[in-house]
Amino acid sequence: MRKIKPWPNASRERVLREHGAKTIIGIDEVGKGSWAGPLVIGIAMLSDDLIFADEPALVLGGVRDSKQLAEARREAIFDEVAEKCFKWSTGLATALECDELGMVAAQRLAAARGFAALGVSVDVAIVDGRWDFVSPHATQIILEVKADVDCVSVATASVLAKVTRDRMMRSCATDYPHWHFDTNKGYPCPKHRAALQGYGPSAIHRTSWAFMPNYVPWLQNDV
Repeated sequence: MRKIKPWPNASRERVLREHGAKTIIGIDEVGKGSWAGPLVIGIAMLSDDLIFADEPALVLGGVRDSKQLAEARREAIFDEVAEKCFKWSTGLATALECDELGMVAAQRLAAARGFAALGVSVDVAIVDGRWDFVSPHATQIILEVKADVDCVSVATASVLAKVTRDRMMRSCATDYPHWHFDTNKGYPCPKHRAALQGYGPSAIHRTSWAFMPNYVPWLQNDV
């Protein structure tokens, strides 16, 4: 019998609110491991009505970590999730910026753009992962591996970031059809690898990534 996974909850947000934090956000990133396209940071701030709801994830249309939702389901709930957030934003770093800056600086740049778009000061940021790419944009940073699984603010940020990036990559597929970005979203797969071997990198590939010479033979002499 398949085990039903519990919904993400707002236990962290409730404790933080009860200890005086006024603005609490969840943050997640999408695209770090992609071979092409931007890195996107999602930021979600929930209202007290959501934080203290019995099942906030259900109020948000059944939001979960984006990796636990099918693409069609993420798309179906996106508008409801975005509308019910008190505030939300995304920030990105382009493929070129990922190449020129490296992933660490690119994450910081995308986060800075996301905070600028959010437009409010932040008391606490709950971040999925082990390292802080958010400072100095929030007073307190809480780092937690797999926070996107059981923290509703981070799960919400995950869906916002993933759908935003997926839509960008589907749009790019029109201009760069050989690499099948509409289905692989820039991540490795057999069709993507074959396209790199046959056509080389597109204008939105991260050409400095270590994988590139393995699939683009004429780049091997450049590294």
